[in-house]
Amino acid sequence: MSVELNPGDKAPTFLLPAAGGGQVNLAKLKGKIVVLFFYPKDDTAGCTQEAISFTEKADEFEALGAIVVGVSRDSVGSHDRFVAKHGLRLLLGADTEGVVTERYGVWVEKSMYGRKYMGIERSTFLIDANGKLVKTWRKVKVAGHAEEVLASARQI
Repeated sequence: MSVELNPGDKAPTFLLPAAGGGQVNLAKLKGKIVVLFFYPKDDTAGCTQEAISFTEKADEFEALGAIVVGVSRDSVGSHDRFVAKHGLRLLLGADTEGVVTERYGVWVEKSMYGRKYMGIERSTFLIDANGKLVKTWRKVKVAGHAEEVLASARQI
């Protein structure tokens, strides 16, 4: 069963343990613009490039009152190592049970070299200060993505 979330829908709330020992609670982020990006795996090429791209734009997102939240199924320990290794300035949520990836419809069947498996489809959701989805990006290509999301956030 795949979930289809569209602009105008209420963003599904969640509470996850986060890198650095805290939590990421979407309900408590009400009043802020939230850039919620789902990525397959800590410290892999595309995911690292994406996280670094969002980190490079962190000051610009903060100036808009926006917070960038990354979610994967990696553990908090994995997130902590990922943040430390690359100096990331993001909130990383650990969805080890897969509840949030399912709720957002990003846990999908993938195929590589003819082998089918389940994994996270790189996706981003832009959520306004009232908790509504403004824009969604599915099957994200990393190059230029952080800039595109920032441009959309500026229009809220």
